[in-house]
Amino acid sequence: MRRLELGASIAEVARACEVNPNVLHRWRRELAERGAKAFSGNGKSCSQESQIAELERKVGRQAMEIDFLRRCLQRVEEQRKLQVLTTRSSFTPASRRK
Repeated sequence: MRRLELGASIAEVARACEVNPNVLHRWRRELAERGAKAFSGNGKSCSQESQIAELERKVGRQAMEIDFLRRCLQRVEEQRKLQVLTTRSSFTPASRRK
């Protein structure tokens, strides 16, 4: 809200804080109607919100990578088991006598 009071446009502030412009309109209206009582909570700053959003994106990306690597490991383990089974079956008692 301070940015708006200092002359920044709603579009600029909305982009910088990653907030819908309609929310800023509503907040400005609440501030005009209730004054200092409009925002009595301990809200997060825009930079904190953007940090949280970035961290959430990173966690999501890492979760996808972990799932991918798990599936790859599972395939490798299945191939190893299959290889062991096929290798054992090729060593039959008849082939050992030769």
